[in-house]
Amino acid sequence: MSVVSEPVAGVSGSDGSGVRWQGLKVALATFFVVACWGFSPTGIRIGLQGYDPGHLALLRFIIASVFMAIIASSLRISLPRLKDLPLLGVLGFFAVSLHHIALNFGQAGVTAGASSVLIQSMPLFTALLAHFVFKERVSAWRWTCVAWGLVGVAIVITGDRGFGHIDVRGLLVLLAAFSWSVYFSLQKRYSHRYDGLTMVCYTVWAGTFFLLIYLPGLMGEIVNAPLRVNIAVGVLGFFPSALAYLAWAYVLKHMDVSRASMSLYLTPPMAIAIASVLLGEMPSAMVIVGSLVVLSSVLALNLRRERVTPVPVLQANR
Repeated sequence: MSVVSEPVAGVSGSDGSGVRWQGLKVALATFFVVACWGFSPTGIRIGLQGYDPGHLALLRFIIASVFMAIIASSLRISLPRLKDLPLLGVLGFFAVSLHHIALNFGQAGVTAGASSVLIQSMPLFTALLAHFVFKERVSAWRWTCVAWGLVGVAIVITGDRGFGHIDVRGLLVLLAAFSWSVYFSLQKRYSHRYDGLTMVCYTVWAGTFFLLIYLPGLMGEIVNAPLRVNIAVGVLGFFPSALAYLAWAYVLKHMDVSRASMSLYLTPPMAIAIASVLLGEMPSAMVIVGSLVVLSSVLALNLRRERVTPVPVLQANR
């Protein structure tokens, strides 16, 4: 993993100590992001033991919204333009509301490891949107990668609970991946209007606003949920939904985007390892095979893209 060698103020570059220290900080931040987003599927599975999917999504993002508000007030982010409010609403709907409702309902029937793998199929849907919606030219190489990745997706869905035992809720996890790809495609085209932190804050707040339809009954579930479940939901709100985004912004500031995105392919193995420890879930052989197919297709897609136009990668399942 290569780190962009930028001068560090006040540190002599003759011995390279400043660069090495910068590299260590970036590596630690990257590991933190992978660990946070690797925990997310397990946290959701634990949260569903005390909350219904809608209440879980709302409580998680109320926590994230409050944290983002504290950060935004301390950094004094800019107010949105009135003409951009509909756009921010759409971004929030796809990135937070639809994505997490579909993900939570889907994970009720899909293992944490399989869910993490299916979410990584997001770039495949982004390529399809680029061709069919945004009328971009998609090369034969990208079509091959998409086809190969969809084969892996089919393997994961059909083999998660044992060959032939298909749970249609796996399709809801794919809907979550598709929803994130819509967000990513739109965000990529309008990101020049605001800096990354500002865009994330307003996206999270807008998505949380739409989730308020699940407010009735939330307090009762908070009171009745076991302590272990409430701790897991709190961790989901603070770490994968808030702190990880700040760490990821730091990584992208100090590392080439295409190289940084490659580190996120460690997220499914991390998710599988965490689920095996905290939930006792071990992936089936079919999920392992399917994950290799999906990740290889997405990796090939991004490697080819790196030669053309590197694009920032923001992850889902957070």
